[in-house]
Amino acid sequence: MKRGRISQQGIVFVIFAALFAAFAFLLPGFASTQNMLTLLQNVAVLGILGLGMAIVVIGRGVDLSLIATLAVPPGLVLQMVQDGHSFSGSLAAALLLTVAFGLINGWLIAYAEVPALFTTLATGLFLAGVGQALLFNLDVVQWSDGMAGFERLGQGTAFGVPMPIIVFALACVGVAILLRQTRIGAYIYAIGDNPYGARATGVPTRPIVVLQYVLAALIGCLAGLVMASSVNSMPTRIFNSTWIYDVILVVVLGGIGLSGGRGGVVNVVIGTLLIGTMLNGMTIMDMSYSAQNLVKGVVLLAAVIADSFLNPRNEETAQQGDI
Repeated sequence: MKRGRISQQGIVFVIFAALFAAFAFLLPGFASTQNMLTLLQNVAVLGILGLGMAIVVIGRGVDLSLIATLAVPPGLVLQMVQDGHSFSGSLAAALLLTVAFGLINGWLIAYAEVPALFTTLATGLFLAGVGQALLFNLDVVQWSDGMAGFERLGQGTAFGVPMPIIVFALACVGVAILLRQTRIGAYIYAIGDNPYGARATGVPTRPIVVLQYVLAALIGCLAGLVMASSVNSMPTRIFNSTWIYDVILVVVLGGIGLSGGRGGVVNVVIGTLLIGTMLNGMTIMDMSYSAQNLVKGVVLLAAVIADSFLNPRNEETAQQGDI
């Protein structure tokens, strides 16, 4: 199994290198420093979301509500500041909403034992609906003077590197430490590999599952704050876009097995680079949005089929592997 995982990661890296070399040779300006920084900046938010999804998938779950947490809590910050509230108070309210949402997701999945796929689909729709119906005055929540200075999170630079790239890098370091250097990370891998075995050895499986969804929600909120500060607004109807499929594509294509217990931050980075290169190349070639979705759909299908061969489930894991 370990050889299969390494092989998938290696294959994806070779595909990325070949695609990058082809675009650099065929597309004028693709390999320029400015385009590389633009490419990374454009996929930084997607990469951050991929980290949140990776934590859940490694623990044998899935979170289709990530785009709702990207849109609604950050949109709440902008709306509350626009309505005259302080930035710190608005941010605290958004974080409380995010944590509460993650707790609800985790409780429904871990304690009520509702399948993660249906839970997060329903809660994501609910949170997006609450935002549209109760929290926001307009579909696009605009920036206001009370947010002055915070736009540096998405538009600033450090040593010539755009801040979204730096935030993504810091998030990668944080998640890598969590997964590889802490007991919580070991528990997440144990639950993903064999939930019955983990529970039998004393791992607090239910609280850890709840924690996974809280962390995913917080990472989704971070991605939304980066996005909002990049464009000085929050288009809340982004929930209706195909972004969640891009996030799943990053995780699966990067080599994180849907059967759980495998993969890590390196896989997310590789998947993000490959998807970013592919999207940037298609944009330079002026491919239509529909054509891009077609290509992404084919790639996602191929990645899922490859995952089923490289990370097969045995009879035991199949019983708990329904995500």
